[in-house]
Amino acid sequence: MLMPDYRSISHELLAQAREELAQGDLRQASEKGWGAAAHMVKAVAAHQGRFHSSHRSLRQNVKFIAAASRDTAIEFLFDLAEQLHRTFYETPLPAHHLAARLDQVETLTAKLEELLLHPAQ
Repeated sequence: MLMPDYRSISHELLAQAREELAQGDLRQASEKGWGAAAHMVKAVAAHQGRFHSSHRSLRQNVKFIAAASRDTAIEFLFDLAEQLHRTFYETPLPAHHLAARLDQVETLTAKLEELLLHPAQ
């Protein structure tokens, strides 16, 4: 079975989130921001040979990745990204808060991508 290119999907979703935000579609921007974070976690988990196909497994992988990399910001940033998923179903964040949250998702995905490109020895 061919594995999706989670890293590329993450980049696409973050770009789409920013486009949706610019167009004023806060719900879609929120969900795509969450998707960008989730897919980059999946990229790292798949690279490490770890299970990653449920919401619970994403959370477990984030805990593992943060501990292994000794970067507590990863778990904190993931928590912020996860809030975007909840706002899709509830009241969306105001646009300026959503823009800041997308910046935090970008920080998270960059940290995770760095682990893909330069794994710890």
